Amino acid sequence: MLIKQAPDIRSSEITPERVYRNRRQFIQAASGAVAGAVAGGTVLGRYGGTLQAQEPIPGLRKSPLSTDDEPNSYEDITSYNNFYEFGTGKEDPARYAHEMSIDPWSVRVEGEMNKPAADVAIEDLLRPHALEERIYRLRCVEAWSMVVPWVGIPLGDVIKRFEPTSKAKYVKFETLYRPEEMRGQRARSLQWPYVEGLRMDEAMHPLAILAVGMYGKTLLNQQGAPLRLVVPWKYGFKSIKSIVKMEFVEEQPRNSWNVSIPSEYGFYSNVNPDVSHPRWSQASERRIGSFFRIRTEPFNGYADQVASLYDGMDLAENY
Repeated sequence: MLIKQAPDIRSSEITPERVYRNRRQFIQAASGAVAGAVAGGTVLGRYGGTLQAQEPIPGLRKSPLSTDDEPNSYEDITSYNNFYEFGTGKEDPARYAHEMSIDPWSVRVEGEMNKPAADVAIEDLLRPHALEERIYRLRCVEAWSMVVPWVGIPLGDVIKRFEPTSKAKYVKFETLYRPEEMRGQRARSLQWPYVEGLRMDEAMHPLAILAVGMYGKTLLNQQGAPLRLVVPWKYGFKSIKSIVKMEFVEEQPRNSWNVSIPSEYGFYSNVNPDVSHPRWSQASERRIGSFFRIRTEPFNGYADQVASLYDGMDLAENY
């Protein structure tokens, strides 16, 4: 195992599964309800109070959009993370993310849409949809990658419910801002709250999902609980975590990393081995847990599905 715990971190300080609290509950439904969920309803349970982490999610259906790559281990995925709201070190999210309370949780949905603006409880946001397990590659701009078995629903299915108007060209997302619980927000590493965005056709693509779990269980805090975006053909920083706001807008949003370092981070952030980061090559990557480097694929291996979204665009200029 190549990833090691920092020597100054006591094992008691690494948050175990059972001590995470205030988790949304996914209750084991009766067999008939699960069957209905798999057929097209929801498997999301009702809120049941203060809960432990990583509740099993029943009745998942496997997605045909999954990669055939072998997923990383649970330890890899939960101990080596980028989540600057808890610190800039890769171990910081696992060490400090338990300080964030996630119950209750709602998402503010507003902007250019026919439905009225609303604060939507996470249960209500997801309830009409069946949850799927999708094994996706995740490629980070630092030239490392993972394969994660996410659990979620298509973002496009949620967007349709709010009936965006023709003025809605982009979807803007915001992360929770709560510096008393998210210690990284007390520093000036980025402008807070964290903001990301997608062009509307990107957001409606079937590969883009809102994730609520992984490995068949609910998300841990360091993974962006209770609700995060996953856009597998883009660098990982586009997959915004702990979402509290979704807004349909006419103008392209200024995403946080582009605001902070515009010469290094663009809006589109498509995985492109032919365009180097100013400080390193993106032509190869190292899968976490492996010593060897592998060739980076255009659009992170999803070119057949998404390349047509960018026909006619200069992907070096629109990085």
